[in-house]
Amino acid sequence: MSRGKKLNLFIGADIEDGWAKVETPRKSVISDEILEPSKHFLFFKKEKRLGKTVTLVGKFHTPPNDSETLLKTLKKKLGCGGTFKDGWMEFQGELRDKLRELLISESFRFKNGH
Repeated sequence: MSRGKKLNLFIGADIEDGWAKVETPRKSVISDEILEPSKHFLFFKKEKRLGKTVTLVGKFHTPPNDSETLLKTLKKKLGCGGTFKDGWMEFQGELRDKLRELLISESFRFKNGH
């Protein structure tokens, strides 16, 4: 190949060539409706961020102001920091057992094995 020439490669197909996007329906329905605490099925995730452990619990389907007040009371009882993002509560530290007791006392439920 000489120096001044550019290589013209085209790989792929256009939609006009008879290709169509295939959309399959979801098996489960994701809803953002507001649920009462006894209808929630929460579970835990544990992540490492910058070498520190973060405990995530969720997904909460409550109004944002109710979630923030619940988070505030949980942080006071646990003595740790945390935040509420995208329906998940994030707590600093490994607090799975303590969180489970406090959320059950608030009438939340958990999935089996979590």
